[in-house]
Amino acid sequence: MSQQTIKQQARRTAREMAEKRRKEREERERRVIDLAEQVMVAIGERDAAVAETEKRAGAALRELTEREGLSLSEAVEWCGETVSVREATRLRRLASESQAEDDGEQDGDGTTALATAGSGGAGAGSAA
Repeated sequence: MSQQTIKQQARRTAREMAEKRRKEREERERRVIDLAEQVMVAIGERDAAVAETEKRAGAALRELTEREGLSLSEAVEWCGETVSVREATRLRRLASESQAEDDGEQDGDGTTALATAGSGGAGAGSAA
């Protein structure tokens, strides 16, 4: 085999190996991107689920305090103290803000304004 033929074959083999490695890197990068996307979607879904359940808990706490007339510390006691007064205050505020957004800041009977004002009112900081 001539020296030139050996060099050409070596170049061809080197290019083939480089192409093979490039394709493997691209495939790996696609897999990494897909997996990272799955992680981000799952975390986003988790965050959305947590936000929704916190809004529901806050709405129930608002009803306990506003409709049923319990202080926030009494509402916490009725919940088996699974939530602190501080957390209950945050949840009520979250529900109030969510309600205000849903109602366009106030519905026809003015309950949103009352609920927003009530989030920091009676019972919000009592018995801490």
